[in-house]
Amino acid sequence: MKLVVGLGNPGRKYQGTRHNIGYEVVDRLAEKFGPADFRRQFNGRLATVEIAREKVLLLKPETYMNLSGECVQPAAAFYRVALPDLLVVCDDLNLPVGKLRIRQRGSDGGQKGLRSIAQQLATTDYARLRLGIGQNPLDRDAAEYVLDRFAAEERPIVAEALATAADAVAVWCELGIETCMNRFN
Repeated sequence: MKLVVGLGNPGRKYQGTRHNIGYEVVDRLAEKFGPADFRRQFNGRLATVEIAREKVLLLKPETYMNLSGECVQPAAAFYRVALPDLLVVCDDLNLPVGKLRIRQRGSDGGQKGLRSIAQQLATTDYARLRLGIGQNPLDRDAAEYVLDRFAAEERPIVAEALATAADAVAVWCELGIETCMNRFN
């Protein structure tokens, strides 16, 4: 069993924002491999799909980004998901819009959702798929920027990145992190 976590913030107010790109990837996976019936569990929304004959849990924490670990840790513990079977999908300010970066482990890089998960799991040894949302302009507050929506000219790039990210998750499920990194980094 695998656990794919898409980070974001709950509620209509945050739909389509840069910070919610992790939710969007999970929604794409649910559409592609579903039908998926999300239900409230572990302070989040959880659904099950099958990817490459593997049961995959899709999780969208509803704890808000900075407390994502409070959802991820209990879900991973309950389902006894081993660290190599956990993949977290999130936004990254340091990558250009639409760029993907997949890592087997690593620091949070300033991403507070990843920081919360690492604190709750007491390790950074879990895979992460980061999607670039573009660098914050110097004259804007970073929190304000990540909660903004993509510009019209960025949406086609983001749509392509979301499709590619869903493909990357499917490769991770079927062939593992090394193959996924080699194909999509």
